Amino acid sequence: MKPTTSIDTFNALDIRAGVVVRAEPFPEARKPAIKLWVDFGEEVGVKQSSAQLTRRYTPEGLVGTTVLGVVNFLPRRIAGFVSEVLILGVINPDDPGDVVLVRPDAAGVKGWELG
Repeated sequence: MKPTTSIDTFNALDIRAGVVVRAEPFPEARKPAIKLWVDFGEEVGVKQSSAQLTRRYTPEGLVGTTVLGVVNFLPRRIAGFVSEVLILGVINPDDPGDVVLVRPDAAGVKGWELG
């Protein structure tokens, strides 16, 4: 387990629902990944992310999917691609390459904040 933290740490994260509007393979990444462009609504806009989701998902299958992402982390450059958002998923403890998306189960929540 990770160290105990306060609710203030969690509250500092801006986690929002967004819809994947574009997805491409990312063969240049060190670990298998997919480039995503996610629309988080009017206030945040479209942000891009490198997501290690290749075990269970294809770029074509992700377009139109609603996901959750942390939108207020500093951008990271990954193999020349700027990743602006951390897409949330759970990781198989026996196989770190096996990631399952965490996502809302209702439609029409684009831009909504986690609360």
